Amino acid sequence: MSQAQDHSSSLKPSLSQKVRVRFAPSPTGYLHVGGARTAFYNYLFAKKQGGDFILRIEDTDQARSTEDALNMVVSDLKWLGLNWQEGPNPETLKDMGPHGPYRQSQRLSVYKQVADTLIARGQAYYCFMSDEEIDAQRESLKAQGKSPHVESPYENWPLSEARAKIQEGEKAVVRFKTRNLKKDYCFSDLVRGEVRFPSDMVGDFVLLRSDGMPVYNFCCVVDDHEMGITHVLRAEEHLPNTLRQNMIYEAMNWPIPQFGHLSIILDEDRQKLSKRKGATSCHQFKEEGYLPEALLNFIALLGWSHPEGKEVMGMEEMIQAFNVDRLHQAGAIFDGVKLKWLNSVHLRNKPNQELWQLIQPFLAREQMELPKDVEWQNRSVEVFKTSMEVLSDAIELYRPLNDRGFLVHPEAEEAMRWESTKNVITVWLESLVAHPSDQLTETEFLKIQDLVKEKAGVKGKFLFMPIRVAVIGKPHGTELKILVPLMTKQSLIRRAEQVLEMVK
Repeated sequence: MSQAQDHSSSLKPSLSQKVRVRFAPSPTGYLHVGGARTAFYNYLFAKKQGGDFILRIEDTDQARSTEDALNMVVSDLKWLGLNWQEGPNPETLKDMGPHGPYRQSQRLSVYKQVADTLIARGQAYYCFMSDEEIDAQRESLKAQGKSPHVESPYENWPLSEARAKIQEGEKAVVRFKTRNLKKDYCFSDLVRGEVRFPSDMVGDFVLLRSDGMPVYNFCCVVDDHEMGITHVLRAEEHLPNTLRQNMIYEAMNWPIPQFGHLSIILDEDRQKLSKRKGATSCHQFKEEGYLPEALLNFIALLGWSHPEGKEVMGMEEMIQAFNVDRLHQAGAIFDGVKLKWLNSVHLRNKPNQELWQLIQPFLAREQMELPKDVEWQNRSVEVFKTSMEVLSDAIELYRPLNDRGFLVHPEAEEAMRWESTKNVITVWLESLVAHPSDQLTETEFLKIQDLVKEKAGVKGKFLFMPIRVAVIGKPHGTELKILVPLMTKQSLIRRAEQVLEMVK
């Protein structure tokens, strides 16, 4: 075992130490499903181990990070039910927990202090090279067939001279020294097993930019240490960052968390999942009517599998079954059809009144005028929920029941021109008026339909289509034996009268 391996082992978190994990998004917009999966795996791991789940905000990119975007991320996490023990308060965004601030933009003094320590130890230095000088040097190194790593002339400058130059108003970045770290860095990844990086993969990298802002790899290490993070589950794209981070941990003699790098999520063309190919943000899925528990169930299976092969699971079952040993290395395919299927299963498992409350915002958006009677609501949900994959499907299912929105569609014109149509609708209307109660059961509707068939002397489409037009304004749609029992007799009469007037 190499020196690097010995060192890494000795600095790993103790097994008796309380598990502490974090999700650290950049607040630049709504939460992407890839980020949601990272958050969820960390959440499941923490819950399974009796640990803490921390939310930290990586907002050092001041040009793209906004308060509105932070609210978007927090809103999505709240909707998913991934509650954190420390971080910005989900309501006020003010810090809660003993390790704040939890926004990196408010931790600049912490990063400067650590950078100053590394500089004082000779493990980092001020570099005054301009972008033009760096570009020219890299081109020269490439031409010589060498790795284009920065070779700064300021690497071994006396600290007093560098500080004097800064006092004169010169701008400098702080770089980490790597030239003398001639060894392999090895660590055991929780997903990928042993990973080895040669130190010469990187040159002297930046810790602090000239404006004092830290770069990702530096502030990530400092924050994870300061916040006592024991395990880091993150996206595969961060795997190369582990080399630079391990160098910083080693330089500061800090314990190294256990890393696990999650598989990439691919679209159906086996390309990296992109919003260009459809919905990929949690907010979009929420707007389309997906349930948070269904989305979590789905993303849990994007890189992990239940030991018994189960596919439909609730939160508690996923927590109990979750184990990092079952995280997959291979890329996971985002299957939109499977997501809809899972959503439909979770949706149908809801009690009718709860499901009614969930579809209400979608119906209200369309300004539908529907009965407020709870018994009717429960009955309608029982009828329609088997036809729903997402909550927004309720809009078209309930639209025929909305008296305010009744109209005769252009596609009904052919049926309304048939010679027999007027008689069919007349008999239908007379039968409705004669019906003794305010509602029709399915059986009563079918009896009236047979009566119209007999009295009007028609059958097939010449019977069904005119009645359908008189009920929903078009010749095709949901079966009338399902819809009519959900409508009042008065509503059916008004609609039939309106259509009959048009036929005349």
